Order: sequence, then structure tokens, then C-alpha cells
Amino acid sequence: MFEKALTGSKRYWTWIFFLLAVIAVGVLAYFRQFDQGLGLTGMSRDVSWGLYIAQFTFLVGVAASAVMLVTPYYLHDFKRFGKMVILGEFLAIGAVIMCILFIFVDVGQPMRILNVLLYPQLHSVMFYDMCVLCGYLAINLVVGWTTLGAEKKGTPPPKWVKPIIYLSIPWAFSIHTVTAFLYAGLPGRHFWTTAIMAARFLASAFAAGPALLIILALIVRKVSKFDPDPGVGAIQSLVKIIRYAMIANVFFYICEVFTAFYSNSPDEMAPFKYVFVGLDGHNSLVPFMWIATILAFVGIALLIFPTRTNPVLLPIALLSIFTANWIDKGIVLILAGFVPNSFERVTEYFPTMNELAIVVGIYAIGALIVTVLYKVAISVREQNI
Repeated sequence: MFEKALTGSKRYWTWIFFLLAVIAVGVLAYFRQFDQGLGLTGMSRDVSWGLYIAQFTFLVGVAASAVMLVTPYYLHDFKRFGKMVILGEFLAIGAVIMCILFIFVDVGQPMRILNVLLYPQLHSVMFYDMCVLCGYLAINLVVGWTTLGAEKKGTPPPKWVKPIIYLSIPWAFSIHTVTAFLYAGLPGRHFWTTAIMAARFLASAFAAGPALLIILALIVRKVSKFDPDPGVGAIQSLVKIIRYAMIANVFFYICEVFTAFYSNSPDEMAPFKYVFVGLDGHNSLVPFMWIATILAFVGIALLIFPTRTNPVLLPIALLSIFTANWIDKGIVLILAGFVPNSFERVTEYFPTMNELAIVVGIYAIGALIVTVLYKVAISVREQNI
């Protein structure tokens, strides 16, 4: 089926070559980092995790969101999601590969990755995070490709794939839960040490991931003959999931803010002060946090009222939800966790151009993978129309 990705319109190939050019720039930036070390990044002794790990954290949620289609379709026989499930599984593949690449570039010398495999530490959350990520990638590759191949032949999927599909459901929850435990289990990082971290991660994942999936489905509908949701029922069902997940995410965040300030604990309040009003004259994250807050409430409002069915306002609502979650988990969450440092001082982090080039390059790799997989899926669906 892969040969279907090798044919396409001029617009398709323009997009492919654009992504390849962006990837080339990112690869060159990585080679520069490989040669000169992580000193090229904005990370330091006080901020040891930066933009790379922040993007990893966010994209794990995007990958886990595929379960919002898989669970209703396979467990509850919700037929509306029939044409969109494959898009969710292929999006998860691209997201997990990006997660792995962000960890790869963050460790510096790539040989260090082998230490996780050669010298596994069973008490390390990092080890389990690696296991669940690789397992989830394999599950989605097998399930997505097998079910699409069966559809191409006009036959039902083989029976052996059903248990793997059921396994993917708890596995999807596990990849983001383990990632949350990675932060919540670190003493001394008051912004992260909260029992509600895993719940927050899952709520944000089930809002941002399906929001991105609907946007991609709308693009697919625009550029091809295949309509992932001919009856509009699937998209509006996903919108309900996004709405309630985002409300839960905001509620969890308000609970954390209340706990920190009502207890009047300086250590608990400091990171929240830093992101909302600034701390000790440092306020680089304040604009990002307020933009995320405004977008979150705008997105929720647009999805609550009848505007959720408006073809113009719906994409705006989804972009608002997605961007708000990306700012929260892809920027603020990680960086604010290092404020204040062990000396009660604020060390701010600013990514370098080399770092940004690598980040954009990895996103281009993910976009290329998703584009190729979607091209294959769309071609199979179009020939069956």
C-alpha cells in the first residue's frame, strides 16, 4: 500500500518537498548540537529540561488521544467513528515518533539512549516511559496497517488483531499516566508534585488530541474526495468529548491554584506567581500563560454554545483549545517547574535558534509521517468509494 504515497498532485508534492527542506535545516542544526554539545541550547544547571522535553510531554497526550476513537468504536460499536479511527491511529504513530525524537535530541550524545536498554533500572519511571511509548507505537503500527490492508482487500480484519486493539485502550492511558508520574514523583519541584497531575495530563490530552484530529479531518475533507465524517455525527461527538475534557482540565488547574494560595505556602505559590504575574522581576512566561488562559475559555465558550456547529467558528474553537494546551504543556508546565531553584532564585530559560530549528525539524518529520500515512489511507478509502 505504501506505493500510494508515491503518487499525488502538484500541491501534495509541494507540501512534501517543503517538509523535507524544513527537516534538512533541523538535521543540520542537530549535527551542530551533536558536534558542540547541549551548551548550544538555552538549558543550564538550574533548567535542565527545556523545549525538547516540553514538546515530548505535550505530544504524548496527542498520541494518547487516539483512544477517544478506539474505545467507542471497538468496545461500544459506535459506528460514527468508523471512518475516523484510522486517522486517529496514524496521528498517534506520528506523535509517538516525535516523542522519541525529542528524547533522542535531549540526551545529547545519542549513545546514552543505549544505557536505558543495556542497564535498565526497574525503579526508574524513565524506563517504564520508554517501554510504554515503544509498545504503543508498535500497537498502532500493527493495528492501523492491518485494518487498512483488510479494508483495501474488502475483507474483515483478522481475528488476531482484536486483542491488540483492546490492549491499545489501557496502553493509551498508560503512556500519559507514566509521563505524569515522571514529574509528580520528583521531590523539590512543587509545581509538579501533585496527586492530580496524571488526571490533568489525561484531561488535556483528550482535549488537545481530538481537537487536532478534527482539524486534520476537515483538511482531509477539503483536499480529497474522502469525507471522514459524511454525516457530521463523528465530529460533533468528538466535540462533546473535547468540551468536557477541557472543562475538566481547567477545573483541575483551578483546584491546584486554590490549594497553593489558600494554604499560603510560599513554595507552592511561587511557580503560579511566576507564570501569572512574574516573580522577582522575571516574567517571560506571563504573556504565554495569559494567552493560554484566554484561549482556553474562548474555546470552551465556542464549544458550549450553538457556535460549535458553525463551519467557521468550529475550527477557531478547536485551534484555541489546541493552542491553549500546547502553551500550558509545551512551554509553561516544564519551565515553571524549575522556578524557583534550590537557592530560591529565578533562572529563566530562553531557547536558542539552534534549539528552535531542531524542534521545528522534528515537527516537520511528524508532519511528513502523518502526511504519508494519511495519503495511503485516503487513497484506499477513495478507491472504495
